[in-house]
Amino acid sequence: MIHKDHELTQIIHQSGKTEDFQRIADILGKMGDPKRVQIFWILCHREECVADLSAIVDMSSPAVSHHLKVLKDCGLIISRREGKEVYYSLADGELTKLLHNVTEEIMAVSCPDSVIHSEEAHCACHHHHDTVSAQDGNYAALAVEIHEYLVSHLDQHITIDMLAKQFGVNPTTIKTVFRETFGGSLAAHTKAHRMEKAAELLKEGNLSLSEIASAVGYQSQSKFTQAFRETYDVLPKDYRKKLS
Repeated sequence: MIHKDHELTQIIHQSGKTEDFQRIADILGKMGDPKRVQIFWILCHREECVADLSAIVDMSSPAVSHHLKVLKDCGLIISRREGKEVYYSLADGELTKLLHNVTEEIMAVSCPDSVIHSEEAHCACHHHHDTVSAQDGNYAALAVEIHEYLVSHLDQHITIDMLAKQFGVNPTTIKTVFRETFGGSLAAHTKAHRMEKAAELLKEGNLSLSEIASAVGYQSQSKFTQAFRETYDVLPKDYRKKLS
């Protein structure tokens, strides 16, 4: 009974914060137009100008500009000017990330058969995928794409959020499809390939340890040494000595 009374007290306290509920209602109200949600989703994945957005969503430029103004007033998007053209993109923040994830989760539940493909005419370097489940055949292809991207960028520090933006899916989807396809976490998979490349570079013998560390994405030689020892149970310098 004491626990229930305490819980009720907390609920009453929180429910009294009417300004918080008003803020939520305002944001959800501004997202109540399907075209506005569509524009928001597009900007979650790439920067666009009014003209290109108009072509993508099949609306007039003034109508698109109105939706952009509402989204910008909410703090959900930002803009930058390049010459006479203004480009819009997603504002950086927890709220925008949350709305992005919620949008894709709802799309996955409401439209489980939908798949969003990349538009070659608009983006040659981005691949947009709908949120997919482990039962969907598309997850394997997505996981392979992410794998290939990581392997070709082993010298760079790439986060889940960066991958989510690159491939147009939320972080949870990336973790799920990667584990389902490769049987392990993305971090462990990346580390294994980094250590494999490091071993190859040590065999070649042309680079210093610090250069090899940098080549496989480690800014600190000590952290690289620790990771290599955890993988091969030997220090990098000793590994090189054995080969020579």
